[in-house]
Amino acid sequence: MAEILRMPEVAANTTEAILESWNVPVNTRYAAGDPIVTVETEKAAVDVEAESEGVLLRILVDAGTTVAVGTPIAVWGTADEPASQVDALVASLGNGQAPPTAPSTTPSSAPPQPEPPAGPGAETPTEPVRDGGERIFASPLARRLARELDIDLTAVVGTGPHGRIRRRDIEAAAASASTGNVAPANAKAKAQEAEPPASGAGFVDVPNTRMRNAIARRLTESKRNTPHFYLRAGARVDALLRLRQQINTGQDAKVSINDLLVKAIASAHSSVPDMNVQWNDASIRHFSGVDVAVAVATDGGLVTPVVRGVDSLSMTGVATATKDLINRAKEHGLRQDELEGGTITITNLGMYGTEDFAAIINPPQAAILAVGATRQEAVVADGAVTVATMLRLTLAVDHRAVDGAIAAQWLKAFVDVLENPLRILL
Repeated sequence: MAEILRMPEVAANTTEAILESWNVPVNTRYAAGDPIVTVETEKAAVDVEAESEGVLLRILVDAGTTVAVGTPIAVWGTADEPASQVDALVASLGNGQAPPTAPSTTPSSAPPQPEPPAGPGAETPTEPVRDGGERIFASPLARRLARELDIDLTAVVGTGPHGRIRRRDIEAAAASASTGNVAPANAKAKAQEAEPPASGAGFVDVPNTRMRNAIARRLTESKRNTPHFYLRAGARVDALLRLRQQINTGQDAKVSINDLLVKAIASAHSSVPDMNVQWNDASIRHFSGVDVAVAVATDGGLVTPVVRGVDSLSMTGVATATKDLINRAKEHGLRQDELEGGTITITNLGMYGTEDFAAIINPPQAAILAVGATRQEAVVADGAVTVATMLRLTLAVDHRAVDGAIAAQWLKAFVDVLENPLRILL
Protein backbone atom coordinates (compact mmCIF):
# COMPACT_ATOMS: atom_id res chain seq x y z
CA MET A 1 0.00 0.00 0.00
CA ALA A 2 1.37 3.39 -1.00
CA GLU A 3 2.23 5.75 1.86
CA ILE A 4 3.26 9.39 2.26
CA LEU A 5 6.79 10.32 3.30
CA ARG A 6 6.79 13.59 5.24
CA MET A 7 9.57 16.03 6.10
CA PRO A 8 10.89 14.82 9.47
CA GLU A 9 11.94 16.98 12.41
CA VAL A 10 15.64 16.22 12.05
CA ALA A 11 16.67 18.63 14.82
CA ALA A 12 14.94 19.65 18.02
CA ASN A 13 12.58 22.62 17.64
CA THR A 14 13.19 22.79 13.88
CA THR A 15 10.14 24.04 11.98
CA GLU A 16 11.57 23.81 8.45
CA ALA A 17 14.57 22.53 6.53
CA ILE A 18 15.94 22.49 3.00
CA LEU A 19 15.48 19.31 0.99
CA GLU A 20 19.02 19.19 -0.36
CA SER A 21 18.96 16.09 -2.56
CA TRP A 22 17.13 12.86 -3.33
CA ASN A 23 19.49 9.90 -2.98
CA VAL A 24 17.22 7.24 -4.46
CA PRO A 25 15.82 7.54 -8.03
CA VAL A 26 12.11 7.10 -8.59
CA ASN A 27 10.97 3.48 -9.07
CA THR A 28 14.15 2.18 -7.46
CA ARG A 29 14.10 -0.30 -4.58
CA TYR A 30 15.87 0.61 -1.34
CA ALA A 31 16.58 -1.33 1.85
CA ALA A 32 15.89 -0.44 5.47
CA GLY A 33 18.59 1.94 6.64
CA ASP A 34 19.40 3.30 3.17
CA PRO A 35 19.62 7.13 3.02
CA ILE A 36 16.61 8.16 0.93
CA VAL A 37 16.92 11.94 1.08
CA THR A 38 19.40 14.48 2.42
CA VAL A 39 17.95 17.37 4.43
CA GLU A 40 19.89 20.51 5.34
CA THR A 41 19.29 22.15 8.69
CA GLU A 42 20.82 25.45 9.72
CA LYS A 43 24.11 23.81 10.67
CA ALA A 44 24.31 20.33 9.18
CA ALA A 45 23.24 18.03 6.37
CA VAL A 46 21.22 15.03 7.58
CA ASP A 47 20.67 11.78 5.68
CA VAL A 48 17.12 10.54 6.32
CA GLU A 49 17.22 6.74 6.40
CA ALA A 50 14.43 4.40 5.37
CA GLU A 51 12.68 2.67 8.26
CA SER A 52 11.82 -0.31 6.08
CA GLU A 53 12.46 -1.53 2.55
CA GLY A 54 10.38 -0.15 -0.28
CA VAL A 55 10.31 1.74 -3.57
CA LEU A 56 10.24 5.51 -4.11
CA LEU A 57 7.13 5.89 -6.24
CA ARG A 58 6.82 9.65 -6.66
CA ILE A 59 8.69 12.78 -5.61
CA LEU A 60 6.45 15.63 -4.45
CA VAL A 61 9.09 18.24 -3.55
CA ASP A 62 12.10 19.14 -5.67
CA ALA A 63 15.64 19.31 -4.31
CA GLY A 64 16.60 22.79 -3.14
CA THR A 65 13.16 23.56 -1.69
CA THR A 66 12.60 24.87 1.84
CA VAL A 67 9.97 22.61 3.40
CA ALA A 68 8.02 22.85 6.66
CA VAL A 69 8.28 19.89 9.03
CA GLY A 70 5.42 17.44 8.40
CA THR A 71 4.92 18.43 4.76
CA PRO A 72 4.47 15.50 2.34
CA ILE A 73 7.63 15.18 0.22
CA ALA A 74 7.24 11.81 -1.52
CA VAL A 75 5.17 8.66 -1.97
CA TRP A 76 6.67 5.24 -1.28
CA GLY A 77 5.39 1.68 -1.35
CA THR A 78 5.98 -1.52 -3.31
CA ALA A 79 7.04 -1.92 -6.93
CA ASP A 80 3.61 -3.21 -7.98
CA GLU A 81 1.59 -0.27 -6.64
CA PRO A 82 -1.04 0.76 -9.25
CA ALA A 83 -0.45 4.25 -10.64
CA SER A 84 -4.11 5.05 -9.98
CA GLN A 85 -3.64 4.39 -6.28
CA VAL A 86 -0.59 6.71 -6.17
CA ASP A 87 -2.58 9.39 -8.03
CA ALA A 88 -5.49 9.05 -5.60
CA LEU A 89 -3.15 9.31 -2.59
CA VAL A 90 -1.57 12.49 -3.97
CA ALA A 91 -4.99 13.95 -4.79
CA SER A 92 -6.17 13.27 -1.22
CA LEU A 93 -3.52 15.68 0.06
CA GLY A 94 -5.66 18.55 -1.17
CA ASN A 95 -4.72 22.00 -2.41
CA GLY A 96 -1.36 23.53 -1.71
CA GLN A 97 0.58 20.33 -2.36
CA ALA A 98 3.58 20.79 -4.59
CA PRO A 99 3.13 19.14 -8.00
CA PRO A 100 5.01 15.89 -8.48
CA THR A 101 8.33 16.13 -10.22
CA ALA A 102 9.17 14.10 -13.27
CA PRO A 103 10.74 10.75 -12.39
CA SER A 104 14.51 10.80 -12.68
CA THR A 105 16.30 7.69 -13.91
CA THR A 106 19.74 9.29 -14.21
CA PRO A 107 22.07 7.74 -11.59
CA SER A 108 23.87 10.18 -9.34
CA SER A 109 27.26 9.13 -10.74
CA ALA A 110 26.34 10.01 -14.33
CA PRO A 111 27.27 13.40 -15.76
CA PRO A 112 24.45 15.97 -15.81
CA GLN A 113 22.44 15.94 -19.04
CA PRO A 114 21.26 19.07 -20.86
CA GLU A 115 17.61 20.03 -20.51
CA PRO A 116 15.43 19.09 -23.51
CA PRO A 117 14.44 22.03 -25.72
CA ALA A 118 11.21 23.75 -24.79
CA GLY A 119 8.17 23.31 -26.97
CA PRO A 120 6.79 26.00 -29.27
CA GLY A 121 5.75 29.10 -27.41
CA ALA A 122 7.30 27.85 -24.15
CA GLU A 123 9.52 30.10 -22.09
CA THR A 124 13.08 28.83 -21.90
CA PRO A 125 14.84 29.63 -18.62
CA THR A 126 18.15 31.40 -18.97
CA GLU A 127 20.99 29.09 -17.94
CA PRO A 128 24.35 30.60 -16.96
CA VAL A 129 27.21 29.66 -19.26
CA ARG A 130 30.94 30.21 -19.09
CA ASP A 131 32.95 31.94 -21.76
CA GLY A 132 32.82 29.74 -24.83
CA GLY A 133 29.24 28.60 -24.25
CA GLU A 134 29.95 25.84 -21.70
CA ARG A 135 26.86 25.24 -19.58
CA ILE A 136 27.24 25.46 -15.79
CA PHE A 137 25.87 22.55 -13.77
CA ALA A 138 24.76 23.39 -10.23
CA SER A 139 22.42 21.84 -7.70
CA PRO A 140 19.08 23.63 -7.17
CA LEU A 141 20.17 24.52 -3.62
CA ALA A 142 23.43 26.01 -4.92
CA ARG A 143 21.55 28.09 -7.52
CA ARG A 144 19.13 29.44 -4.92
CA LEU A 145 21.94 30.25 -2.50
CA ALA A 146 23.91 31.96 -5.27
CA ARG A 147 20.90 34.17 -6.03
CA GLU A 148 20.49 35.06 -2.34
CA LEU A 149 24.17 35.93 -1.94
CA ASP A 150 24.57 37.56 -5.38
CA ILE A 151 27.33 35.12 -6.36
CA ASP A 152 28.15 34.86 -10.06
CA LEU A 153 28.04 31.13 -10.92
CA THR A 154 30.45 31.65 -13.81
CA ALA A 155 33.14 32.56 -11.29
CA VAL A 156 32.61 29.49 -9.07
CA VAL A 157 34.58 26.27 -9.45
CA GLY A 158 32.42 23.23 -8.67
CA THR A 159 33.80 20.43 -6.50
CA GLY A 160 30.98 17.97 -7.12
CA PRO A 161 30.91 15.11 -9.64
CA HIS A 162 31.84 16.32 -13.15
CA GLY A 163 32.41 19.85 -11.82
CA ARG A 164 28.88 20.27 -10.45
CA ILE A 165 28.57 23.30 -8.17
CA ARG A 166 27.32 22.46 -4.68
CA ARG A 167 26.23 24.43 -1.64
CA ARG A 168 29.69 24.41 -0.08
CA ASP A 169 31.17 25.92 -3.27
CA ILE A 170 28.77 28.86 -3.03
CA GLU A 171 29.52 29.32 0.67
CA ALA A 172 33.26 29.32 -0.08
CA ALA A 173 32.74 31.88 -2.84
CA ALA A 174 30.68 34.04 -0.49
CA ALA A 175 33.44 33.88 2.12
CA SER A 176 35.97 34.97 -0.51
CA ALA A 177 33.69 37.79 -1.59
CA SER A 178 33.42 39.08 1.97
CA THR A 179 37.22 39.36 2.14
CA GLY A 180 37.44 41.07 -1.24
CA ASN A 181 38.89 38.12 -3.17
CA VAL A 182 35.78 37.55 -5.30
CA ALA A 183 33.17 40.15 -6.09
CA PRO A 184 29.48 39.21 -5.76
CA ALA A 185 27.54 39.25 -9.02
CA ASN A 186 25.70 42.50 -8.25
CA ALA A 187 28.13 44.01 -5.76
CA LYS A 188 29.05 46.93 -7.98
CA ALA A 189 25.45 47.78 -8.75
CA LYS A 190 24.46 47.50 -5.09
CA ALA A 191 27.33 49.68 -3.99
CA GLN A 192 26.24 52.34 -6.48
CA GLU A 193 22.59 52.10 -5.43
CA ALA A 194 23.27 52.18 -1.69
CA GLU A 195 23.46 55.55 -0.06
CA PRO A 196 27.06 56.00 1.16
CA PRO A 197 27.66 56.93 4.80
CA ALA A 198 28.63 60.47 5.71
CA SER A 199 32.33 59.54 5.67
CA GLY A 200 32.05 58.69 1.98
CA ALA A 201 33.41 55.14 2.51
CA GLY A 202 31.99 52.52 0.16
CA PHE A 203 30.38 49.32 1.43
CA VAL A 204 28.67 46.15 0.24
CA ASP A 205 25.85 44.42 2.17
CA VAL A 206 26.30 40.62 2.16
CA PRO A 207 23.00 38.84 2.97
CA ASN A 208 23.06 36.58 6.01
CA THR A 209 23.20 32.85 5.43
CA ARG A 210 20.85 30.47 7.26
CA MET A 211 23.74 29.43 9.50
CA ARG A 212 24.60 33.05 10.33
CA ASN A 213 20.97 33.74 11.22
CA ALA A 214 20.86 30.57 13.33
CA ILE A 215 23.99 31.58 15.23
CA ALA A 216 22.60 35.07 15.81
CA ARG A 217 19.26 33.75 17.03
CA ARG A 218 20.67 31.11 19.40
CA LEU A 219 23.29 33.39 20.95
CA THR A 220 20.78 36.20 21.41
CA GLU A 221 18.38 33.78 23.10
CA SER A 222 21.18 32.50 25.33
CA LYS A 223 22.24 35.95 26.51
CA ARG A 224 18.62 36.98 27.04
CA ASN A 225 17.35 33.82 28.77
CA THR A 226 20.42 32.31 30.45
CA PRO A 227 21.75 34.02 33.59
CA HIS A 228 25.50 33.85 32.97
CA PHE A 229 28.12 34.24 35.66
CA TYR A 230 31.86 34.09 35.09
CA LEU A 231 34.85 32.65 36.94
CA ARG A 232 38.45 33.28 35.91
CA ALA A 233 41.64 31.40 36.72
CA GLY A 234 45.22 30.98 35.60
CA ALA A 235 46.95 27.61 35.30
CA ARG A 236 50.67 26.93 35.23
CA VAL A 237 51.05 24.57 32.26
CA ASP A 238 54.80 23.90 31.93
CA ALA A 239 54.30 20.28 33.00
CA LEU A 240 51.34 19.94 30.63
CA LEU A 241 53.45 21.13 27.67
CA ARG A 242 56.22 18.67 28.60
CA LEU A 243 53.67 15.84 28.80
CA ARG A 244 52.33 16.70 25.37
CA GLN A 245 55.86 16.62 23.93
CA GLN A 246 56.47 13.20 25.47
CA ILE A 247 53.14 11.82 24.17
CA ASN A 248 53.83 13.04 20.63
CA THR A 249 57.42 11.78 20.41
CA GLY A 250 57.56 9.18 17.65
CA GLN A 251 53.79 9.26 17.08
CA ASP A 252 52.14 9.89 13.71
CA ALA A 253 48.87 11.11 15.26
CA LYS A 254 49.68 14.20 17.29
CA VAL A 255 47.85 15.25 20.45
CA SER A 256 47.05 18.97 20.65
CA ILE A 257 46.85 21.18 23.72
CA ASN A 258 43.11 21.37 23.15
CA ASP A 259 42.88 17.55 23.21
CA LEU A 260 44.56 17.55 26.63
CA LEU A 261 42.14 20.23 27.84
CA VAL A 262 39.14 18.21 26.64
CA LYS A 263 40.39 15.19 28.55
CA ALA A 264 41.03 17.40 31.61
CA ILE A 265 37.40 18.58 31.46
CA ALA A 266 36.28 14.95 31.77
CA SER A 267 38.53 14.52 34.82
CA ALA A 268 37.08 17.66 36.46
CA HIS A 269 33.54 16.50 35.68
CA SER A 270 34.28 13.20 37.41
CA SER A 271 35.55 15.09 40.46
CA VAL A 272 32.58 17.53 40.50
CA PRO A 273 29.66 15.64 38.88
CA ASP A 274 27.17 18.44 39.66
CA MET A 275 28.75 20.36 36.76
CA ASN A 276 27.94 17.53 34.34
CA VAL A 277 24.35 18.69 33.83
CA GLN A 278 21.91 20.30 31.43
CA TRP A 279 19.14 22.74 32.29
CA ASN A 280 15.58 21.81 31.33
CA ASP A 281 12.57 23.91 32.21
CA ALA A 282 11.20 21.24 34.55
CA SER A 283 14.41 19.55 35.72
CA ILE A 284 18.19 19.49 35.84
CA ARG A 285 19.48 16.48 33.91
CA HIS A 286 22.54 14.75 35.38
CA PHE A 287 24.76 12.59 33.15
CA SER A 288 26.94 9.61 34.02
CA GLY A 289 29.24 9.92 31.00
CA VAL A 290 31.05 13.05 29.83
CA ASP A 291 30.33 14.55 26.38
CA VAL A 292 32.28 17.69 25.51
CA ALA A 293 31.49 20.07 22.63
CA VAL A 294 34.42 21.64 20.77
CA ALA A 295 33.96 25.02 19.07
CA VAL A 296 35.13 24.95 15.44
CA ALA A 297 35.36 27.99 13.18
CA THR A 298 34.29 27.21 9.61
CA ASP A 299 33.90 29.39 6.51
CA GLY A 300 30.15 29.50 7.19
CA GLY A 301 30.28 30.20 10.91
CA LEU A 302 30.87 28.57 14.29
CA VAL A 303 29.77 24.97 14.93
CA THR A 304 30.17 22.89 18.09
CA PRO A 305 30.43 19.14 17.38
CA VAL A 306 30.33 16.90 20.44
CA VAL A 307 33.04 14.41 21.43
CA ARG A 308 31.16 11.50 23.04
CA GLY A 309 32.32 9.53 26.06
CA VAL A 310 35.47 11.56 26.70
CA ASP A 311 35.80 10.00 30.16
CA SER A 312 36.14 6.51 28.64
CA LEU A 313 38.42 7.43 25.70
CA SER A 314 42.20 7.22 25.74
CA MET A 315 44.22 10.35 25.07
CA THR A 316 44.84 9.15 21.52
CA GLY A 317 41.15 8.33 21.17
CA VAL A 318 40.19 11.89 22.13
CA ALA A 319 42.70 13.32 19.64
CA THR A 320 41.43 11.06 16.83
CA ALA A 321 37.75 11.78 17.50
CA THR A 322 38.32 15.53 17.77
CA LYS A 323 40.39 15.69 14.58
CA ASP A 324 37.70 13.79 12.66
CA LEU A 325 34.94 16.12 13.86
CA ILE A 326 36.97 19.25 13.08
CA ASN A 327 37.84 18.06 9.56
CA ARG A 328 34.23 17.18 8.75
CA ALA A 329 32.98 20.42 10.29
CA LYS A 330 35.16 22.42 7.90
CA GLU A 331 33.91 20.32 4.98
CA HIS A 332 30.24 20.75 6.07
CA GLY A 333 30.04 17.00 6.60
CA LEU A 334 28.70 16.80 10.15
CA ARG A 335 25.50 14.95 10.99
CA GLN A 336 22.85 16.73 13.03
CA ASP A 337 23.19 14.30 15.95
CA GLU A 338 26.91 15.22 16.19
CA LEU A 339 25.91 18.80 17.01
CA GLU A 340 23.53 17.89 19.82
CA GLY A 341 24.11 17.08 23.48
CA GLY A 342 27.04 17.69 25.79
CA THR A 343 27.09 19.62 29.05
CA ILE A 344 30.00 21.98 28.33
CA THR A 345 31.76 23.52 25.33
CA ILE A 346 35.44 24.40 25.07
CA THR A 347 36.38 27.35 22.85
CA ASN A 348 40.02 28.24 22.28
CA LEU A 349 41.33 31.47 20.75
CA GLY A 350 44.88 31.02 22.02
CA MET A 351 46.23 30.35 18.54
CA TYR A 352 45.36 33.95 17.65
CA GLY A 353 47.26 35.37 20.61
CA THR A 354 44.10 36.22 22.57
CA GLU A 355 45.00 36.02 26.26
CA ASP A 356 41.59 36.28 27.90
CA PHE A 357 37.96 36.33 26.73
CA ALA A 358 34.46 35.29 27.79
CA ALA A 359 32.09 33.17 25.70
CA ILE A 360 28.32 32.62 25.49
CA ILE A 361 26.78 29.37 26.73
CA ASN A 362 25.19 27.04 24.18
CA PRO A 363 21.87 25.94 25.83
CA PRO A 364 20.89 23.51 27.22
CA GLN A 365 24.54 23.04 28.23
CA ALA A 366 25.48 24.33 31.66
CA ALA A 367 28.82 25.99 30.85
CA ILE A 368 31.40 27.05 28.30
CA LEU A 369 35.16 27.25 28.94
CA ALA A 370 37.07 29.99 27.11
CA VAL A 371 40.80 29.28 26.70
CA GLY A 372 43.35 31.96 25.92
CA ALA A 373 46.97 31.89 24.77
CA THR A 374 49.87 30.70 26.92
CA ARG A 375 52.44 33.27 27.94
CA GLN A 376 55.44 33.35 30.20
CA GLU A 377 54.93 35.34 33.39
CA ALA A 378 56.76 35.98 36.63
CA VAL A 379 55.19 33.96 39.45
CA VAL A 380 56.03 33.41 43.10
CA ALA A 381 56.71 29.80 44.10
CA ASP A 382 57.92 28.82 47.57
CA GLY A 383 58.80 32.43 48.31
CA ALA A 384 60.92 32.87 45.18
CA VAL A 385 60.12 34.62 41.92
CA THR A 386 60.36 32.37 38.88
CA VAL A 387 59.18 32.33 35.26
CA ALA A 388 56.25 30.05 34.39
CA THR A 389 54.06 29.41 31.37
CA MET A 390 50.53 30.52 32.29
CA LEU A 391 47.20 29.74 30.64
CA ARG A 392 44.21 32.05 31.22
CA LEU A 393 40.77 30.46 31.58
CA THR A 394 37.26 31.96 31.78
CA LEU A 395 34.36 29.72 32.74
CA ALA A 396 30.84 30.94 31.91
CA VAL A 397 28.13 29.09 33.86
CA ASP A 398 24.33 28.92 33.73
CA HIS A 399 23.26 29.99 37.24
CA ARG A 400 19.92 28.20 36.85
CA ALA A 401 21.67 24.80 36.74
CA VAL A 402 24.87 25.40 38.75
CA ASP A 403 25.60 27.48 41.84
CA GLY A 404 28.75 29.55 42.21
CA ALA A 405 30.36 27.27 44.80
CA ILE A 406 29.98 24.21 42.56
CA ALA A 407 31.46 26.07 39.59
CA ALA A 408 34.37 27.27 41.74
CA GLN A 409 35.06 23.70 42.90
CA TRP A 410 35.02 22.55 39.30
CA LEU A 411 37.41 25.25 38.09
CA LYS A 412 39.81 24.46 40.94
CA ALA A 413 39.69 20.75 40.05
CA PHE A 414 40.33 21.59 36.40
CA VAL A 415 43.35 23.78 37.19
CA ASP A 416 44.71 21.08 39.54
CA VAL A 417 44.56 18.56 36.69
CA LEU A 418 46.36 20.91 34.29
CA GLU A 419 49.12 21.54 36.83
CA ASN A 420 49.40 17.81 37.62
CA PRO A 421 48.80 16.50 34.09
CA LEU A 422 49.62 12.83 34.69
CA ARG A 423 46.13 12.63 36.22
CA ILE A 424 44.74 13.23 32.71
CA LEU A 425 46.08 9.82 31.66
CA LEU A 426 44.53 7.93 34.60
